[in-house]
Amino acid sequence: MLASKFAPVAASAVRSFGSTTAASSKVAILGAGGGIGQPLSLLCKLSNNVSELACYDIVGTPGIAADLSHIPTNSKTIGSLPHPGAWPSRSNDGLAETLTGASLVVIPAGVPRKPGMTRDDLFNTNASIVKTLVEGCAEFCPEAVVAIISNPVNSTVPIAAEILKQKGVYDPKKLIGVTTLDVCRANTFVAHNQGLDPQNVNVKVIGGHAGITILPLFSQLEGMNLSDADIDALTVRTQFGGDEVVKAKAGAGSATLSMAYAGFICAENVLKGLNGEEVEMCAYVESNLTEASFFASPCRFGKNGVEEVLGFGELSAYEKSWFDKMIPDLKKQIQKGVDYANQ
Repeated sequence: MLASKFAPVAASAVRSFGSTTAASSKVAILGAGGGIGQPLSLLCKLSNNVSELACYDIVGTPGIAADLSHIPTNSKTIGSLPHPGAWPSRSNDGLAETLTGASLVVIPAGVPRKPGMTRDDLFNTNASIVKTLVEGCAEFCPEAVVAIISNPVNSTVPIAAEILKQKGVYDPKKLIGVTTLDVCRANTFVAHNQGLDPQNVNVKVIGGHAGITILPLFSQLEGMNLSDADIDALTVRTQFGGDEVVKAKAGAGSATLSMAYAGFICAENVLKGLNGEEVEMCAYVESNLTEASFFASPCRFGKNGVEEVLGFGELSAYEKSWFDKMIPDLKKQIQKGVDYANQ
């Protein structure tokens, strides 16, 4: 058997149980006008699990929604902007319209990386954006699952958790960081190394979503013929796959199309869970598996969101060395988010 049962990268690869009857949900995409948001919105418009697609950004979303609305699927599409301002001041009507009634909120909003930047370099700008949007989620859709793509995920998810706690609506089952792209990369890279179809390979990827905090567990795949050099090269490439894209785009942005695909797969799996199926995939969630209060590992999704945080199995000596390096960095990045939200 080549594939782990965890960390699906396509609908056909999901391990699911129970009813397969689709029930549709409202999905809100915050940052729908960006390089990730537009293709993510397109993919969600094609989903049978989506009854209403609500697109929000600071510019362009009415046009994006109008464009998407011509695609012949059953989902309704709306596009909203922030309220232009009024006196007396009032809440953001566009954000309220987008979020009210949403079952799932996906947040790709923020600025992308450029060459030479780490995900952590994005912190000051994107932390503020995520804080504002999650405050909206707390007010207008407190029971929705919130899936965060905005980098640095290792810090923005803890920011979101603290904001939701402050608002009295935090539920750890309803907040995740999207690490699906790390799984996609690991699957693709190892499959190409072995001459396999990536759709038939599923690698557990644990830790976080930045550099050395990303740890693919290639040792747990059966039937592979991987040398130590292969494993090292594949691990480092998975950890720094984002840098590969940033460099190739030469200042024009970071991973957008692959991230949109990964975000869509994550969203589909969350929606299947909310619809009554049990789905297992890796995600960055509140966790007690390690010393880090948030950690990416296989999770079981269901009607309540993250129903169970699952273990990640035995590590090889090589993986344990990376694990030991990862934890201190991950803890610092988590604390940075917590401190920001509470300043």
